[in-house]
Amino acid sequence: MAIAPLSIDTYLPAFPAIASALSATPVEVQQTLTAYLLPFAFMMLWHGALSDALGRRRVILVGLGFYVLATLVCVFAGNIETLWLGRALQGMSAGAGMSVGRALIRDVFEGAAAQRLMSHVSLIFAIAPALAPIIGGSIHAFFNWHAIFVFLALFSAAMWLACWRWLPETLPPELRQSLHPVSLARSYRSVFGNSAFMCLSASLSLNFCAIFLYVMAAPVFLIQHLGLSSQSFAWMFMPNVGGMMVGSYLSGRLAGRLSPSRTIAIGYTLMILSAIANIALNLAWPPGLPWSLVPLPFYCCGMALAMPSLQLMALDMFPEKRGLASSCQGTLQTGSNALLAAVLVPLLWGSPLTLACGMAGFLLLGLAAFAAWQLQKR
Repeated sequence: MAIAPLSIDTYLPAFPAIASALSATPVEVQQTLTAYLLPFAFMMLWHGALSDALGRRRVILVGLGFYVLATLVCVFAGNIETLWLGRALQGMSAGAGMSVGRALIRDVFEGAAAQRLMSHVSLIFAIAPALAPIIGGSIHAFFNWHAIFVFLALFSAAMWLACWRWLPETLPPELRQSLHPVSLARSYRSVFGNSAFMCLSASLSLNFCAIFLYVMAAPVFLIQHLGLSSQSFAWMFMPNVGGMMVGSYLSGRLAGRLSPSRTIAIGYTLMILSAIANIALNLAWPPGLPWSLVPLPFYCCGMALAMPSLQLMALDMFPEKRGLASSCQGTLQTGSNALLAAVLVPLLWGSPLTLACGMAGFLLLGLAAFAAWQLQKR
C-alpha cells in the first residue's frame, strides 16, 4: 500500500531540477502528477474486481512487477513527454496494493480486529508520504533526479520479492466472483448506485483532499512562500506523519470501545478546529515558521482517527465483493486527487491563505457528505 503514496511524494523536491533538465515549465512538471493519478484512478476500478475473480496474491504480484518496468521508463526519460508516459504506466499499476490490500485485511479480520489492523495500515500509509519527500530530497542532494526513480524501482522490486515469499492467498476459489461483463456491470452499478456507500466514500476522499492539497503544493508552499530548501520538506511532512500516527493509534485504541460513528465525530471535531486555526493564523501573520505549519498535524490526527472507520463501514456494505468495493472507493479518492492536482492546486498555491481556505472548503464538503450518510441512516 505504500507504493502509491511513495510514487506521488518522493520526487516532489526535484520538481525545479526536472523542469530545468527537461526544459519544461513548472505547470508541465506539475502535470506529471496528473499523468500518474488519472490512470491510477481508472485502474483502481479493475484491480479489486480482478482480485475478486483471480485471487488477491496474483493481482498484487503482477501489479508490482509492472510497476518496476514502468519506473524504469521514468529513470531513462529524456524529455517531459517520456516522463508523462512513465508516470502514466506507474499509475496503472501502483494502486493494486492499495485496493487489494484493504480487501485482503477484510478477508481475514472482522469487527474491532479489522479496525485495529486498518488503523495500523493507515499508520504505514501516513509514514510513507511523510518520509518520501525527505528521502527524495536526500537522494537529490547527492545524485540527480533520475536516482529518485531508481530508488522507487528498487523498493518496488523488494516488495515483489517479499510478497512472493510471504504473502498468502486469502480468497479461496469457491468465494471468487465472475469476470463476465454483464456480472461486472451489475456489480459496479450496485456499488456506485448505493447512496450510503457514495456518501461515506465522498467523505473519506474529501477529508484527504484537504491535506493532499498541501502535499501537491509543497514545492511552492515550502520553497517559495516559506523560503525553505528542497532538503527541508521534513518541516511539514514529519509533524504531519506524527499527527497521523497519533490518530491511527487512537483509532486502534478506541476500536470496540466507541462506535465507528462516534469515533468519526471526534475526528471531524479535531479537523474543524484545525481548519479554523489555520485560516486564523494565516490572517494574523505573514507566511513563516512555525505558525504556517502548526495546524496541519492536528488536522492529520483527526483525519487518521476517522479514516479506518469510514473505510470499513463502506466496505462492509458489500461483504461478497470487498475487492470491487475497495476499488470503487479508491477510484473515487484518487479521481478527486487527480482533479485537485490538475486544476485546483495551481489556482490555490498563490498564497498560504488561499491554501488554508481550500483546505477548509474540502473539509466542509467532506462533513456534508458524512452528514448526508447520517440522515440516510436515520
